[in-house]
Amino acid sequence: MAAQFGRRLCKGAATTAVAAVAVAALSASQAPGVNDHGRQAAADATPSPDASASDGSATGNSPYYTDLPPLNSPSPSPSTGTGPTTPGTSEAGIPATVLDAYKKAEAALRDAKPGCNLPWQLLAAIGRVESGQARGGRVNAEGTTISPILGPQLDGNGFALIKDTDNGAYDGNSTYDQAVGPMQFIPSTWAWAGRDANGDGKKDPNNIYDAALAAGHYLCRFDWDLSDQRDLDRAILSYNNSREYLNLVMRWLEYYRKGTHEVPDGTGTLPGNRSDNGAGASPGPSTPRTPGTPAAGGSKPKPSPPAKPGGGGTTTPKPPTTPPATPPDSPSTPPSPPATPTDTVHHLEDAGTAKLTAMAGDTFTKRISTRAETKAGKAVGKVRIRFTIVGDTDTTFTGGESVATVATNSSGVAVAPALQAGEKTGDVTVRATVVGRMVAGLDYTATVTERAADALARTGDAALTCAPGGEFANQVEVKATYKGAVADGVAATATLIKSADDPTANDKGPFFKDADGKAVRTLTGLKTDAKGLLKLPKLYADDTTGTFLLRIATEGGATLTVELTVAAAETSSPSPSSSPSA
Repeated sequence: MAAQFGRRLCKGAATTAVAAVAVAALSASQAPGVNDHGRQAAADATPSPDASASDGSATGNSPYYTDLPPLNSPSPSPSTGTGPTTPGTSEAGIPATVLDAYKKAEAALRDAKPGCNLPWQLLAAIGRVESGQARGGRVNAEGTTISPILGPQLDGNGFALIKDTDNGAYDGNSTYDQAVGPMQFIPSTWAWAGRDANGDGKKDPNNIYDAALAAGHYLCRFDWDLSDQRDLDRAILSYNNSREYLNLVMRWLEYYRKGTHEVPDGTGTLPGNRSDNGAGASPGPSTPRTPGTPAAGGSKPKPSPPAKPGGGGTTTPKPPTTPPATPPDSPSTPPSPPATPTDTVHHLEDAGTAKLTAMAGDTFTKRISTRAETKAGKAVGKVRIRFTIVGDTDTTFTGGESVATVATNSSGVAVAPALQAGEKTGDVTVRATVVGRMVAGLDYTATVTERAADALARTGDAALTCAPGGEFANQVEVKATYKGAVADGVAATATLIKSADDPTANDKGPFFKDADGKAVRTLTGLKTDAKGLLKLPKLYADDTTGTFLLRIATEGGATLTVELTVAAAETSSPSPSSSPSA
């Protein structure tokens, strides 16, 4: 039923001048234009509506490292030693544990979402841009960073304004969110995108195995095919919604595709330039650098005050002569951050969602629509609504995720991705909540029904006859359809009934055999195959002759009654010439 029904699927911040200038310089030197496969260049791609309608970005559009790959192609090498290097070799080296995490994530996605075609080099490119490959591979044996990797707090001061969503559980900040870990997920995204890749029972954004797998699933949502340049662009833009970011990641992706090698953990090349000039750097341990050099993107250290003549100390600066603007006993109050659209949301309302019903395995034809409103009932746009499938169910959103976050449009409406019904039937609850705002959620009920058929027909027209005590030569095979299309996986029963008006099982006439060879006249638990076909076991006859009825019924109300004939073989009359002579 899957492909044939036609209702199921076979398969959703501006940067600073530093990044813009850097990418422009590279573009001028390497002329992106069209890549080797003749696809549209990343610089010319248009963001997908799905990307802009999703959670904004995995990172909250946090700052990233803008270092460009060398112009020289890397030379792959199996060695992990520290011998002589050629231009580009050190940049091509990826710390061993980090590289292993990327490759394991690619293998996992190849099984879970084969249509995504995720290359591990894409994870490496994003990992390089986001954290310099976990700060050059500063991870322990389990893949967890030696110290937390945190982006600046997203307080609206030069960055996006994202108030705390995790009570500081991941980033240690209970006021604002910060991007966390080697792949720089913000807590509200990690809450649904996080994965436990190393099997330790927890989803840790600071673990490169967990973070790499989460990034892979994030990039593969919305049924994106990353071998298609348009979907690849959409996926990267959904990670950090910046054209410069897209171009930079594409450069590193193509660089790593040309060759790479592993280097020992902790020895990877560290980036030096950030898209925010280093402002708002992480409060955590800083990236190691050569003594005496400035922090990435920062200003040079000021020289020490000259020593007094004769040695022994430094000059003492004179106190300022200008009196302070504010009296000492009148501490200034820091200004409150400006109110965001999220702050004005008072409640959620249904926005005309129709009845949600689908058969097992089908895609729901209707989608959930939720509107964010103020207390006065005014629509609120640019608010993130999180849709979460709760309870024990295998129903997901298309793409296989159980959580999706969508921004409201100018009418205050967020439309969830289509639901994909699983095999478990019954009611499914989908809860809509406002990200970053404590208001009551809104629950929707989606119903998954059994797969059904509305018509049955025999696949052949051979007569079904048998001699008393014999075996029917032909087996009964039927095809199930629903609205003219193949109906696969539909439950069915087959019963040898007493008559057209009495559907109870007959106690004489044809029968099936169970595993012990005993006669049974009702078969349950039958299902049509992928082509909608159902072939019944062999039929046998007892000594009763006559015409009998076999009734096949499916979920959805389709029935078919088949006639069976049990008759003794006809004997011919003797001819005159064969009579005995006198």
